Amino acid sequence: MKITIDIDDNVKETEINIKCNKLTNEVENLIATLRIINQQMLVIKDNENYLLDVNKISYIEALERKTFVYTEDEMFESKLKLYEMEERLCHCGFIRISKSCLVHLKYIKSIRNDIERKLRLTMKNDEQIIVSRQYADEIKKSLGVM
Repeated sequence: MKITIDIDDNVKETEINIKCNKLTNEVENLIATLRIINQQMLVIKDNENYLLDVNKISYIEALERKTFVYTEDEMFESKLKLYEMEERLCHCGFIRISKSCLVHLKYIKSIRNDIERKLRLTMKNDEQIIVSRQYADEIKKSLGVM
C-alpha cells in the first residue's frame, strides 16, 4: 500500500482519496476505520447527556426495552433501539451476537466454544458474553476463525 500526503495551504477541508484496482478486505477495513474517526454517539448517564466516542464502545445490549452502551469501565444508556444502533455501527466493526447484543470486534480478547454450539467471548476487560447459536458462524467468519 502506498500512502501519499499532499500539504497545501489553500485546502479548506481535508480530503482523502483511495485509488485501488479492486475493493479488497484491506481497503474496506481502511474505509471503516476512517468512518469511525470523529464519530460520536449521544448517551445518557446519571441524567446527563454525553457524547461518547464510538471507538470506546465495547458492546451494546438491549434489556427490558432499554439500550445500554458499555465501554471497558462504564455503562451508559441510549435512546436508540438496538436495530438502529446496528444500522449505524455495522460499518464500524460492530457485529450482532444475539437478539439483544452487539459487540465491537476490536474489544474481543478470546473466543471459545460453549455448550449447545454457542460461543463464549472474553472481552478485553475480562467480561464474558455468550454468542447465540444463530450468530456463532457469522462471528467466527468475522474473526477469521472459520
